[in-house]
Amino acid sequence: MRTEKPQLRRGLNARHIRFMALGSAIGTGLFYGSAGAIQLAGPAVLLAYLVGGAAVFMVMRALGEMAVHQPVSGSFGHYASHYLGPLAGFLTGWTYTFEMVIVALADVTAFGIYMGLWFPEVAQWVWVLSIIFFIGALNMCNVKVFGEMEFWLSLVKVAAIVAMIVGGAAVMLFGFGMTQQATGFSNLWQHGGFMPNGIGGVVASLAVVMFAFGGIEIIGITASEAKDPAKVLPKAINAVPIRILLFYVLTLLVLMSIYPWNSIGQNGSPFVEIFSNLGISSAANVLNVVVITAAISAINSDIFGAGRMMYGMANDGQAPKSFSKLTNNGVPWMTVLVMSIALLLAVVLNYLIPEKIFMIIASIATFATVWVWLMILLSQIAMRRTLTKEEISKLSFPVPWWPVAPALATAFMLFVIGLLGYFEASRIALFVGLVWVAFLTLAYWLWVRKKDGGSPAIATTESQ
Repeated sequence: MRTEKPQLRRGLNARHIRFMALGSAIGTGLFYGSAGAIQLAGPAVLLAYLVGGAAVFMVMRALGEMAVHQPVSGSFGHYASHYLGPLAGFLTGWTYTFEMVIVALADVTAFGIYMGLWFPEVAQWVWVLSIIFFIGALNMCNVKVFGEMEFWLSLVKVAAIVAMIVGGAAVMLFGFGMTQQATGFSNLWQHGGFMPNGIGGVVASLAVVMFAFGGIEIIGITASEAKDPAKVLPKAINAVPIRILLFYVLTLLVLMSIYPWNSIGQNGSPFVEIFSNLGISSAANVLNVVVITAAISAINSDIFGAGRMMYGMANDGQAPKSFSKLTNNGVPWMTVLVMSIALLLAVVLNYLIPEKIFMIIASIATFATVWVWLMILLSQIAMRRTLTKEEISKLSFPVPWWPVAPALATAFMLFVIGLLGYFEASRIALFVGLVWVAFLTLAYWLWVRKKDGGSPAIATTESQ
């Protein structure tokens, strides 16, 4: 009796997809990286999150238009191949995988830092190694099990953020846990003003801010495993960016009102640090559990996203065929294995440079993230040019404010890439990014071009 070839399974519902996107985008960037953004811009970092959030929302709507029109495995890597050419798809898919590896490196590094609150005598790399093995095993589960796990992990941190906002308001209103430090909205302008480092500080913070939003594009990756993509994706895309924006802005507003912005350091998560300084030691321990959960959730989504992207590229002939191999329960096991091995680099880096590693990784991840978003925007613009007026009128989830909004978002992404090269602290990210793109271009012409008969046709992934 002939057995059917394993395939990706449509096991993700709206609840899973919403929380997977939240899980990927609300993590280390908020709970740990936000301290760096605050130091650069002061309270005006709120403006950076608003502007960056608006640009990311346009990226998601552009992705949504394509994903609802044609839900495929490989998502935006496939769209770039089809609408911009095979080389663009190759660059996009591999750069997204690179982004997920780098972001996951940042997340596992943050996990090691968080564990240091309870176990300061244990080396940071030990915790990094342990979490890599755990997440690798989790990603080998059936996609429905994975989605359910991600839902609960993300729910914990979303609930914690809401509790932090409510609790912070209570501290300001009723003085719970107060020390000699004054709390209240006056902290937003009493320590050098609302914009203490000028507009330059706000601009400088954009690189860290965009890193924080990285991972939200995983919604597009889920299209081939969503039960009803035409119904589920629009709801998720409209809701998630707005929720993330509210979470970031409201949370940081409370954070900087409870404690002067210039006193927020990077000795662990700023959330844990602030509650510890307020004398609420039990809350600090609870929050440490939350940020650890957030890191695990984000790593989980990172490996999932990279795996599905590589699966789609392997089917298009732009990645080794071995990446298209699936377990009997529909998991691309080779991509999970390769991602887990790649993350072992974090063990080495955390052993060699534990103090400097996070900000270096974050800036490199920003380049990869913004590059992918730029390709999504350009792919959507190119797709529109291939459609007739009648076909455009039939799009069920069109980009709003076309063509002005996508054009502005595209210009903003180019501006952020330029910023990486302008500031000395992040210049290494631009150099690494450009070398990466040059290497991929060479690899494409040497190994892929020979086999490439043209742009792959778009076809939806079969499911069972």
